[in-house]
Amino acid sequence: MTDVRGDIQVEPVGDVTAILGEGPYWVPAESVLLWVDPPRGLLHRTVIPSGATTTDDLGEVSAVFPVAGGGVLYAGGLRLVHREQEGDDQDRYTERILATAPPRELTRFNDASVDPAGRVWAGTMHIKEEDARCELYRLDAGCVLTSVATGITISNGIGWSPDGSRMYYVDSPAKRIDVFDYDPATGEATGRRVLADLSGYSGVPDGLTVDLDGYVWVAMFGGGVLRRFAPSGDQDAVVSLPVTYPTSVAFGGADLSDLYVTTSRRDLSPSEAEAEPLAGRLLTLRPGPAGLPSTHTHAVIPA
Repeated sequence: MTDVRGDIQVEPVGDVTAILGEGPYWVPAESVLLWVDPPRGLLHRTVIPSGATTTDDLGEVSAVFPVAGGGVLYAGGLRLVHREQEGDDQDRYTERILATAPPRELTRFNDASVDPAGRVWAGTMHIKEEDARCELYRLDAGCVLTSVATGITISNGIGWSPDGSRMYYVDSPAKRIDVFDYDPATGEATGRRVLADLSGYSGVPDGLTVDLDGYVWVAMFGGGVLRRFAPSGDQDAVVSLPVTYPTSVAFGGADLSDLYVTTSRRDLSPSEAEAEPLAGRLLTLRPGPAGLPSTHTHAVIPA
């Protein structure tokens, strides 16, 4: 097991400032980190290590990842959409709606992820963040959305253990990390239970990722830290950040030893924003542990 370093330096990447940065996703074949700014409907593609960023306006987007065979799959509003470039024209795209979640008032997709086999998972959230009417879905054969968990308010971080036998999940207002037993062959998630109760900590759990040792990293929105938890649920380490509102985390870089953190400035007052110049920026650090290649899988669109 690799220990977390005690001399971690946190640095900004590129020069983009988001209102609410979210959903970092490493694409190793392109050395690109995908991330989004949902309030603006923007998809950012940041080249690593240069930090050069190109931006697409998708109108509505909360999560995005690459698709096997080309293009990206993104969650926007209540839709899962496959977006592909038209031929060699970098400015023209075609879009195909794969699935639409049930139309419930004041709900939209929030976080989404891809399991090691390429299955797409996406959860909804209540826009006013106060009603547990939302669900966690798996995209199944025929692009049918199968509801796996209900009674959710803000669906957030989703990740898998190195052997694929566990799926980790966050409903932020519950202030805990849950774990399911997971069957990598079928995508069945059962036996939901609490892994770690975070109600005693400042902030709420948001996005998460899992490292090579099977430890879970979670961004504490409003808490200004990342927390690392062992598979047993015991807290292993805390990494302080120069921002109050980290939103999500993903390992990337050539050796998967860089940890990328998206952040928000949405809830800061003008004076608080002035005191946190890195709020809304994409951040990077090298914590010691490395990430899992399987967390950067291309999505497979089910036939």
